[in-house]
Amino acid sequence: MTEPTTPDEMPAARIDARLTALEIKASFAEDLLDKLDQTVIRQQTQIAALISEVLHLRQQIGNAQGDTPRNLRDELPPHF
Repeated sequence: MTEPTTPDEMPAARIDARLTALEIKASFAEDLLDKLDQTVIRQQTQIAALISEVLHLRQQIGNAQGDTPRNLRDELPPHF
């Protein structure tokens, strides 16, 4: 006996079972997509905050160095 290949040859119960399984998979995929969207949004917010912080720190370093010449002796670690 061969397996039915067209929807007309399949029993209604089997079609319903396959449709239910597909709906369940689609529901899980939609839930996962929503979670991934929230993760991307959260990460983008964190990246924007980090970029802002880096720019602020670069500005502080530029202001601190200003016109004073760098002395490499001041940058030696304490064990030297």
